[in-house]
Amino acid sequence: MTKSTVLGFLFLVTNLLRVQAEEFYVNPRTGSDIYSGTKTQPLKTLSEAAKRINLNREKAATTIILSQGTHLLTRTVLFNNNKYSNTRRLTIRAEVMPDDAGWSPEKMPVVMTAVPPEPGVGGEEAKGIQPEVSHVTIAGIRFTGSPDYTYLDARNLRRSYPVWRDGKTLDDLVVTQCLFAGNVDVLPLHVGVIANGYGLVIDHCVFFNCKIPVVFWKNDGKTGSRSAMRHSLVYGGYFCGVWTTQGTNGEEFDFHHNIIASTATIWIREKGSTKRYKASDCIFVDYNKLAGYGSGPLSDSDATTTDFLEMKNIRTGGIIIIEKDQSKRNYLQLAEGSAGWDLQAGLFKK
Repeated sequence: MTKSTVLGFLFLVTNLLRVQAEEFYVNPRTGSDIYSGTKTQPLKTLSEAAKRINLNREKAATTIILSQGTHLLTRTVLFNNNKYSNTRRLTIRAEVMPDDAGWSPEKMPVVMTAVPPEPGVGGEEAKGIQPEVSHVTIAGIRFTGSPDYTYLDARNLRRSYPVWRDGKTLDDLVVTQCLFAGNVDVLPLHVGVIANGYGLVIDHCVFFNCKIPVVFWKNDGKTGSRSAMRHSLVYGGYFCGVWTTQGTNGEEFDFHHNIIASTATIWIREKGSTKRYKASDCIFVDYNKLAGYGSGPLSDSDATTTDFLEMKNIRTGGIIIIEKDQSKRNYLQLAEGSAGWDLQAGLFKK
């Protein structure tokens, strides 16, 4: 092989690697939005990373790596460059993941939505991260409640959604090893994740004092991949533990190894829903109602029959204890010795 052939081959490989991977580091403390976005020259905001990604039409996998610290969103971070596939994904993740050696709770990047609310259904709403593309993974991030989002009056509600997907034809959104933590009086978190479309998977997440952890919303009525909620902990849901609609895949919806505790209603369905669901290997304790109907952000929940829900190995006894010591690795997760320890519900996969 001649020298020129070798150089040509290396040039080809280099360009292929460039096409296959697009990567941006974001650090709110040391970054600048005029930097290149490398680890040594990180961007300052997630918004700038989204802007650059939306402009790049090359079909390559994209990874955004968030450092520890507070990432304040003052406008919706919209991803609309739908160039991804199942193996070539858009990934937004923490620099240090919960299963990494040396991880501790303070190393989770914190995303706070402080987006000015706009008119929406039943009042005003603000959206944090909005992936209007298929094949997305969000991993290892802590989402906090938002300041000054609260009831306005009986007919209007101001609320924020940390993760929102609108497109009813979109597919494959995985939210994994993320912590959603709010406070009803100070930093309310209305819904952690709300997504239209297909294939919404909530995996090894923790929802602490959220009004509603996740809403599996609507789709176009055609076909798509399965949705799931698994190995997740919901504690203090002051409206419900999970919300499904007529658009959710019904019996193809995987719901297992979840803990829902100290929550008003375990399972909310959209009014008129005829879908049936299965729940297995879960704990449901300390709740007011097992099932109810909901019709929107201002709706209340009256108790309904549970004949839509086939339950297998569901425990309704035991005490769920949350670790409140911030120095502990399992902070805001199950305390050692709590009921449900065997279900591996929480941030850790290992």
